[in-house]
Amino acid sequence: MNPLPLWATDAEPSSPASSSPRAPVGSVPAHLEAAVWKANEFGTPLTAVLKSGWSSLDAELPGGGWPCRSLTEVLQPQPSVCEWRLLGPALRSVVAAGQHVVVVGPPKRPHMPGLRHAGLDEKHFVWVQAETPAERLWVTEQLVKSNAAGALLAWLPQARAEQIRRLQVCAQACDGPAFLFRPDTARHEASAAPLRLTATFGLDWELLVHVLKRKGPRHEGVIRLESVPGGLETVLTPRLKRPSRLISHREVRPDVLGSTPARQALRRRVAA
Repeated sequence: MNPLPLWATDAEPSSPASSSPRAPVGSVPAHLEAAVWKANEFGTPLTAVLKSGWSSLDAELPGGGWPCRSLTEVLQPQPSVCEWRLLGPALRSVVAAGQHVVVVGPPKRPHMPGLRHAGLDEKHFVWVQAETPAERLWVTEQLVKSNAAGALLAWLPQARAEQIRRLQVCAQACDGPAFLFRPDTARHEASAAPLRLTATFGLDWELLVHVLKRKGPRHEGVIRLESVPGGLETVLTPRLKRPSRLISHREVRPDVLGSTPARQALRRRVAA
């Protein structure tokens, strides 16, 4: 009795398969190996992506942009600080294609002059004012299901894991990207969103982005995106564009503080 399975044994001499080459036992066919995703590589996106407008950020996103038919979570220490600066370049391309940008439940009233400066005019901008968490969640789900927006932005700070999982399932029918904005503390919670990142701002007007979750290798470090708020770049002097240099130049020099007890305490504070 042959202990090996039939597929692992040599074919009978009279079999037609004996004349064709076969892969070694235990090997994977080439077409299957190409479809296997390895965790140390970026996964091949199953749908289209929307370029973020930041080349350094696109280099860290699977597929090279914001995924469509999928959720993207943006976590922030404070809402309404980085969202428009981070997504502005991508939203401009949505508007240029004649599609609408729909926002649900922003914590602050959208500033139309600033959005207009970013390339978003009121003809392609829809603001849904939903007050309670239940209203925001319901409106977001209906918009995702109906595929009614070129890009969807929703503020859901209190969404639970099972609610995000349901939105992710529904998002597979939405042609555009769907962004959920949540507090930074949500990083410790489970989420079905395939792409999660944190965003905050630096001292020199730049955005600091860290990818928490993606289909690919673990992201190390921080992505720095040079971004001056709309309209300020033309009025800021070169010195004000780099506030960190001004602060470093105004630091108190420990060697001129003297040796009195109060000045010694100040010297220790400066050194710390």
